Amino acid sequence: MKLTYEMVKQNEAVNTYIRKADETMVSLKFTEHSFAHVTKVAEDAGRILTELSFPEHEVEMAKIAGYLHDIGNVINRIDHAQSGAVMAFRLLDNMGGEPEEIATIITAIGNHDESTAFPVNPVAAALIIADKSDVRYTRVREGSNIEKDIHDRVNYAARKSRVVVDATNQLITLELEIDTTICKVMDYFEIFMTRMLLCRKAAEKLGCGFGLMINGQQIM
Repeated sequence: MKLTYEMVKQNEAVNTYIRKADETMVSLKFTEHSFAHVTKVAEDAGRILTELSFPEHEVEMAKIAGYLHDIGNVINRIDHAQSGAVMAFRLLDNMGGEPEEIATIITAIGNHDESTAFPVNPVAAALIIADKSDVRYTRVREGSNIEKDIHDRVNYAARKSRVVVDATNQLITLELEIDTTICKVMDYFEIFMTRMLLCRKAAEKLGCGFGLMINGQQIM
């Protein structure tokens, strides 16, 4: 059976694991990793491949990988990419997925976290870019201390973020609007430079360059 994004989104077990995984992240005082995050990552990953004219079946796999990529947080934040890949295998196998597509999806999930990430295939590359580009103030939990927590402060300062794909010029750009009264641009680099370099590698896997624009200024 060919898996679809809509099929996975409607799976009760999948949604339970996403919800419970985010409860773990609440306890750890991490930014939001629930349905808003995974849905945005799924749709951005699919859009990246669509705008670069990748086949529809790869677009679907990127969406599925994006939706499932953080379920491993239900076990532990450490090595959540690898545990999430194992969980995704069981879920997708039980849903009747074909081994070829399951293998691609779990490979992408297992390679998305920056500590061990590598864009081993186009689905993984799109997932990496979509995940690392989800920087926005709505991910900050109510009651978080943005004065002391630089991760919360940087996310809270991000008023807008979007991934722009220029297929003609083979360029993927993350465009950010940052409120510099909340955090300085250098604070963003202190936290996210490793992620941006990983996005560059991922873009290269897709045959593109990677750019970062903050407040209308080209940074990289």
